[in-house]
Amino acid sequence: MQRIEDYRKEFIAYLEAHTKLEEPINLYEPINYILALGGKRLRPILTLMTADIFGSDYKKALDAALAVEVFHNFSLVHDDIMDDAPLRRGKATVHEKWDINTGILSGDAMLINAYQLFENYEGEVFRSLAKLFSKTAIEVCEGQQYDVDFETRDDVTIPEYLKMIEYKTAVLVGAAMKMGAIIANASLEGQNSIYEFGRNLGIAFQLQDDYLDAFGDPKTFGKQVGGDIIENKKTFLYLKAIEHSAPEQVKELEHLFSIQPADATEKIETVKSIFIDSGAAERTQEEISIYTEKAFVVLTKLEISEEKKLLLKKFGESLMQRKV
Repeated sequence: MQRIEDYRKEFIAYLEAHTKLEEPINLYEPINYILALGGKRLRPILTLMTADIFGSDYKKALDAALAVEVFHNFSLVHDDIMDDAPLRRGKATVHEKWDINTGILSGDAMLINAYQLFENYEGEVFRSLAKLFSKTAIEVCEGQQYDVDFETRDDVTIPEYLKMIEYKTAVLVGAAMKMGAIIANASLEGQNSIYEFGRNLGIAFQLQDDYLDAFGDPKTFGKQVGGDIIENKKTFLYLKAIEHSAPEQVKELEHLFSIQPADATEKIETVKSIFIDSGAAERTQEEISIYTEKAFVVLTKLEISEEKKLLLKKFGESLMQRKV
């Protein structure tokens, strides 16, 4: 087994080797830009790690890992356009640096590039990877639509919200891991179990991301802190605050999430205070722990060594302790 950092270095080297500035420049330069911005490389690392855990040479999973990372970044380019987000990983978003049309077209090309990478696999492995990828890609789109719909709805429930983040974020984490298992020819039970581990970890990861969006350090978070509040997104924090706040606080919160002032500084600080006073901030952290533990329970069913289970558990714990 490799160390997490070894997987990351191997993947980044592979990414850089496959990054070319082709013609037309205005199509490929934005693609290279977003892929070079860094990030945690969580999903491709999980693909490589899973292949290794199930006894395969993890290098066989590099194309699948790259496909997952390219698809993930495609979704970010389009999400940033939809959210009118100015920053991604501390740098200007693609549509800000170029323009909206460039962001749309370069994102489209990235989606196609992701599919092309699966062509490097043959037979049943190719079919299984392509089928999983297609299912996951449409679920991510469904999750994004739910997210957009929720911005204008006043009756979003917590189960609906959890379904949205499952589709928008968690299914891709699960798929990234299952791809590694498919490439390693793991049993169907092993493939499905590692998917469930990733899916639960992905929900916890997104809840943590929502928490950091409000309470993260701008210097380390890499995105605009308070972005969800500015966009009036009904996150888990918001829904829990509505559920547990006094009537006057509920009224204030609903009003704040119906406006978009030119200067949102006061709005952000007021909303964050309500999140804390209502206990929503604490309950969100509790929910993160619940889904992390659900992921760890799945590990007990996996027919892999205790050493490998411990590696997966430590990786999960590190994600939940992150500040970025």
